[in-house]
Amino acid sequence: MLVLPDFPWNALASARERAEAHPEGIVDLSVGSPVDPTPAVVRRALEATTDAHGYPTTQGAKQVREAIVDWYARNRGVSTLDVSSVIPTVGSKEFVGLLPTFLGLGPGDVVVHPAVAYPTYDIGARVVGATPFPSDNPDEWPANTKLVWLNSPGNPNGRVDSVEVLAKAVARARELGAVIVNDECYASLTWDVDSAPSILDPRVTGGTHEGVLAAYSLSKQSNLAGYRAAFVAGDRTLIAGILETRKHLGLITPLPIQAAMIAALRDDEHVKAQREVYRRRREILRPAVEDAGFRIDDSVAGLYLWATRDEPAFDSVNHLAELGILVAPGSFYGESGANHVRIALTATDERIQAAARRLA
Repeated sequence: MLVLPDFPWNALASARERAEAHPEGIVDLSVGSPVDPTPAVVRRALEATTDAHGYPTTQGAKQVREAIVDWYARNRGVSTLDVSSVIPTVGSKEFVGLLPTFLGLGPGDVVVHPAVAYPTYDIGARVVGATPFPSDNPDEWPANTKLVWLNSPGNPNGRVDSVEVLAKAVARARELGAVIVNDECYASLTWDVDSAPSILDPRVTGGTHEGVLAAYSLSKQSNLAGYRAAFVAGDRTLIAGILETRKHLGLITPLPIQAAMIAALRDDEHVKAQREVYRRRREILRPAVEDAGFRIDDSVAGLYLWATRDEPAFDSVNHLAELGILVAPGSFYGESGANHVRIALTATDERIQAAARRLA
């Protein structure tokens, strides 16, 4: 049987118990699961497609792929995609965890991921026997690197890579003959920067998507976490190979979910409205966290505050749990996060305000 590390959130059990014991209840800021309603335009599209008696195709209906292509051109500055260079996926975590499998990686291969990173990049490498390699410096990436993960805007730290940083990473990956993928699911949620460039931007790729993919999810921008609605785009040759493997594995996005994706991708107004909801919550929570003695690092985009008191992460977790606030220790995201905590903005307005009062 495959042996993997313990699921990180299991280690929060005792802190959760302390936070739940607070007289006014827990404020759970430890996960990034949306709490706001799924947009009505999406729910209507789902309701209209409940008669889905036949099997959908793994590659997705042409309409959903056209909607993805149009969305990239409209929102991400990428106008060079077509329906053969995009596919829907069953959430983005599935794609992240299984991409090393899709690419046929194994022992002796290296999978690079950010030094502070969502754990699934590491787990996907371990599942196939490859070696995870945390590094943000392309000059460090070894010769046997076969896959490079970027995550901009980043989870947990909210860092955004510039066009120049992305271009350097793409150039190095191509030099190594590695596939490079940017997980971009927080791209619509920028705060202290104008935008988060896509790895598919022609300024990054030099006009060709060879060896380059972008992964995206509608969980964050459209409150569709429960729909498992996501997609991947880029090099059509890579997409074709990934598609064939997914066919064998039966990884198919349900047809009603595809209809919901089309509705979400065609409507930019609900995304703007949700962004403003998170902006208001951030404007309440960030100064309260700073006034409580924490420093906020990076956090220029995304749904989290990457905070530190320059102490071991679990010391901060336990301190906040005494106030009834549960957060995630940065150590869940690698050794480089050992002195930080990740504080999510994904709680109701009432709970965000409660956290701010307690921190005061």
